[in-house]
Amino acid sequence: MEEVAGDAAEVRTNVRSESPMRMTSVTTGGVPPSLTVSASFRESGGKGSSRRRGVRPSFDADNDFVPFLHGSDPVKLELTRLENEVRDKDRELGEAQAEIKALRMSERLREKACEELGDELSKMDEKLKLTESLLESKNLEIKKINDEKKAAMAAQFAAEATLRRVHAAQKDDDMPPIEAILAPLEAELKLARQEIAKLQDDNKALDRLTKSKEAALLEAERTVQVALAKASMVDDLQNKNQELMKQIEICQEENKILDKMHRQKVAEVEKLTQTVKELEEAVLAGGAAANAVRDYQRKVQEMNEERKTLDRELARAKVTANRVATVVANEWKDANDKVMPVKQWLEERRFLQGEMQQLRDKLAITERAAKSEAQLKEKYQLRLRVLEENLRGSSNSFSRSTSVGRSTSNGPSRRQSLGGAENFSKISSNGFLPKRSPSSQLRSSLSSSTVLKHAKGTSKSFDGGTRSLDRAKVLLNGAASNVSKYVSKRVNTQHSMTTNFNRRINYKE
Repeated sequence: MEEVAGDAAEVRTNVRSESPMRMTSVTTGGVPPSLTVSASFRESGGKGSSRRRGVRPSFDADNDFVPFLHGSDPVKLELTRLENEVRDKDRELGEAQAEIKALRMSERLREKACEELGDELSKMDEKLKLTESLLESKNLEIKKINDEKKAAMAAQFAAEATLRRVHAAQKDDDMPPIEAILAPLEAELKLARQEIAKLQDDNKALDRLTKSKEAALLEAERTVQVALAKASMVDDLQNKNQELMKQIEICQEENKILDKMHRQKVAEVEKLTQTVKELEEAVLAGGAAANAVRDYQRKVQEMNEERKTLDRELARAKVTANRVATVVANEWKDANDKVMPVKQWLEERRFLQGEMQQLRDKLAITERAAKSEAQLKEKYQLRLRVLEENLRGSSNSFSRSTSVGRSTSNGPSRRQSLGGAENFSKISSNGFLPKRSPSSQLRSSLSSSTVLKHAKGTSKSFDGGTRSLDRAKVLLNGAASNVSKYVSKRVNTQHSMTTNFNRRINYKE
């Protein structure tokens, strides 16, 4: 473990000298080492950085021409936001690669530690087997010694029995002398005692050996416990290694997703640059058309204000009529001489109520007409945009034509423009009340088709966009004049209706 810790410390110092990334400290307790980036991922990161370095000049080029745009601040903000996102993703990519490298280094160190622990375990297993074999042999020797001891004790007991017999048989005269009998027995006893002493010495030596073997067994048990603890640590390290491998796979998938997102963002930025260029061209080409549209919008706003003022005058006329009616009713009710029969009063009341209902219906009709006028204005604005687009296309396509073609194509195109203006005025005069005049609907549809044909014809006949723009202005001016005429007619009719109503009230008075 000390060697593993020393290797981890060396790797940590090398990693600190190579990369300035944030790293964790390595301890001797099996904690994983610091996080660094592997060489393969460093190469892939270098490739990604070179690819991103090729993309960033496009951002600088975009930032060069973005300030020259008119009203393109949102585009610039979007570009800066995308660039910041790309930088954040690059930073996250670098951090992920550093973590992957560190995880690989820690995995290698763990593999080395596992190999060393496996070697130590194999050595300890061999030592255990040797000690077990020695213990078995010593146990067999102890059994043999015990058996020999028992045999010696039995021989001693037999010799004592023989001595007793000899002492009992000394009384007999026929027996040989005791010394002749005891001499060989004493010699045998000496030999037996010598053997017993040798056996005791052997027994003591065996006791010493057993004690030493027991101590060795205890040491072996301790080593086995240490090996088991190391094996559990190895299992934990393997589990952590698997978890780290899963995290590496997840980081690789996230890296792929980030690469895809980066490519998509680059494509979006390129599209935005193209759209910005197109918008620049459109703004430069359609400055006059934008001014004309602003003039028309201003005119429409003025007409709306006039309509609001007319509505206010009509409301005031209604209020005055109501006041006059109430005054008249109070006058003939209060006067004693001007008594009116009930039937006549009811008839006149019904008549006046009917006229008031008619006026209300007419007012609702005028409101509907105003709404239809607003819708027609929107339609005319859309048609104007279509005409402007067609005229821009015609100006771009036929700007290279010769002066002879211009002189030959001016005649029929002017006739078409006059016909389109007449049809346009017909639409503006007849298109407000489609329910009353179905022929006006046909005329409006025909006039719209002629206007579209005229827009297509202008792209073939005119040599530039200035005459077509003038024609569109004429058409819109005619439409605006027709709308103003219609509104003035409606207002005049309403004023005439209010005057007639007042006259009737005065006549009845």
